[in-house]
Amino acid sequence: MKFEEFGFEDGLMESLGYMGFIDATPIQEQAIPIVMGGDDLIGCAQTGTGKTGAFLLPVINEVMKQKAKGQSTDKTTVLVVVPTRELAIQIDQQMDGFSYTTNVSSMALYGGTGGEEWTQTKNSLEDGVDVLVATPGKLISHLQMGHADLSSLTHLILDEADRMLDIGFHDDIIRIISYLPKERQNLMFSATMPPKIKSFAKRILTNPKEVTMAVSKPAEGVLQAAYLVEDDYKVALVNELLTDKEAYKSVIIFASTKKDVKKVVSSFRKNKLSAAGISSDLEQSEREEVLRKFKAKKFRILVATDVISRGIDIKGINLVINYNVPKAPEDYVHRIGRTARANTTGVALTFVNYKEKFGLKKIEQLIENKIYTMPYPKKDD
Repeated sequence: MKFEEFGFEDGLMESLGYMGFIDATPIQEQAIPIVMGGDDLIGCAQTGTGKTGAFLLPVINEVMKQKAKGQSTDKTTVLVVVPTRELAIQIDQQMDGFSYTTNVSSMALYGGTGGEEWTQTKNSLEDGVDVLVATPGKLISHLQMGHADLSSLTHLILDEADRMLDIGFHDDIIRIISYLPKERQNLMFSATMPPKIKSFAKRILTNPKEVTMAVSKPAEGVLQAAYLVEDDYKVALVNELLTDKEAYKSVIIFASTKKDVKKVVSSFRKNKLSAAGISSDLEQSEREEVLRKFKAKKFRILVATDVISRGIDIKGINLVINYNVPKAPEDYVHRIGRTARANTTGVALTFVNYKEKFGLKKIEQLIENKIYTMPYPKKDD
């Protein structure tokens, strides 16, 4: 289905034309008509399927229509709540593209900013912005201080809802909702649909329609395999896999701890492999700079904790390595979802020690597929 078939406003179509967007993805094809029809929606889709466009495009279109009718206010009418600052930045960047030739304004609100930025954010919120993309904690701070007025809100969007519950944002979301008008359209998007998400949706959504795309399944283009290797040999293995393997031009390695991130990056640098690390030890500005350089191919290998497993749109990732088996099976899907995006192909490798074998079995149950495993021989000193 082509975007022109949705009946979007001319300004929005012009933006899509500049971006080279012609055909809608399956999640967009199914979700956009529901959103434009005014129904609540719960959508389940893995990363890289175009779900951000599935909710941004119809709500931008609605804001444009209300402005054309003279029914809009100078207050926020669309709120997008996300679990991480990285995802907030990514959605705001996509919002900039989609709204480029429209009269719809937006801003991202997230933690990790300094005092000067806080004042600028406060002023922007008080002046009014059409679409606000925010992390829960920072939004609550501004709501409590009276900087953000959500009394005219018409659309509430919860993105990566499963992740928000996993990291403890349930009560924060309920608190945010207490500031919103009862009459509004609610859209919830999640990459997985465990029972807790369905229960949560019942509390927030009203008779929602459902769109489900490839629940908890990695993209078909991902070649998956696992190495059986104990922790003492993981550093050696990851170096062996990447040394003289220039075909892997863009690699992400996910480690469960900040200590492992530092250890792996240090080993790469000793072996003259181009790499950098990201963890919560870095300031937000430093994390953004590392990601900017990685996207620009200034270095080949990014080693990170789960801080970037969701919400970062980096094209051309050839290889994802799980240095540790993710504690939650759903996180495996998100980690390896960084590769084989938009119908491309990629490789995902997972290092599994003796204690992590059960975790691998849980992943296989979730994705309903056997992951090929191979031993890593212990080498003599």
